[in-house]
Amino acid sequence: MGDRTRIRRAPTSTDTGRARRADRLFKLIAAAAGSTIVTAIVLIAVFLLVRAIPSLRADHVNFLTSAQFDTTDAEHLAFGIRDLLMVTVLSSVFALVLAVPVAVGIAVFLTQYAPAQLSRPFGVMVDLLAAVPSIIFGLWGIFVLAPKLEPLATFLNHHANWLFLFKNGNVSMVGGGNIFTAGVVLAVMILPIVSSVSREVFRQTPVIQMEAAQALGATKWEVVRMTVLPFGRSGIVAASMLGLGRALGETVAMLIILRAAARPGNWSLFDGGYTFASKIASAANEFTEALPTGAYISAGFVLFVMTFVVNAAARAIAGGKVNG
Repeated sequence: MGDRTRIRRAPTSTDTGRARRADRLFKLIAAAAGSTIVTAIVLIAVFLLVRAIPSLRADHVNFLTSAQFDTTDAEHLAFGIRDLLMVTVLSSVFALVLAVPVAVGIAVFLTQYAPAQLSRPFGVMVDLLAAVPSIIFGLWGIFVLAPKLEPLATFLNHHANWLFLFKNGNVSMVGGGNIFTAGVVLAVMILPIVSSVSREVFRQTPVIQMEAAQALGATKWEVVRMTVLPFGRSGIVAASMLGLGRALGETVAMLIILRAAARPGNWSLFDGGYTFASKIASAANEFTEALPTGAYISAGFVLFVMTFVVNAAARAIAGGKVNG
């Protein structure tokens, strides 16, 4: 039998029209799916702002500078976010300072030094930290980690109290319910995010640059210092800001660790208090009247803006690196 040649039918104008209609339909569906998250963010912001405005108008103190947060009397609201902002920023930045060097070190080890047989399971183990519920971190932090950190906290308080961060706080260091313990727990919680993003950036380092450094006689550490770290600098910054956004919104662990009755002082790591998220969560069962509820929604709106700005900045930095 001779070979059979399959003759392909040329597309007709009808086929072309159908393909164009399908393409337009797919484009509309993709655009609608892509705009869903944007619409959701806008609606959340509008909801928070609308619910917050009446309470802000009824506020008898300065919302931005007052340390008072009293919503017991709906007719005489007096609430401000100064202390909430202080505790939130201090605990999150302290966690970032602790987590970033460790996460970058893990990323360098897994991508440049560890063999593949060790790199994969070890990387999965680090990433699985993100799957641990925050309430578990909170319980571990207050009952296990805090007693272990007490000697270090006492040493810093006695020998480094010339720095405002280590001055005497308003809670006892024996219980460990302070920003110092909360920051360490937050550092463990954001470690997988920073490490994962940093690993992906380091893996994209051009091989030709690494080989060129090796050809010039550079050691392994010199290759990392001259090629890998400079190439991944923007990625590390973006990963750090993503971790910061995660730390700003942490709720349950901070509510468990920080002493609710204590009020922050002057930016000391040995203070207690509330973060934005833990303050809102602590009063969730009291959201029965519109104006007092709006006071907490106002605080939530500030947290929403802070987190959105931090994550948007991280995305812009990462996008700039990719496009560059």
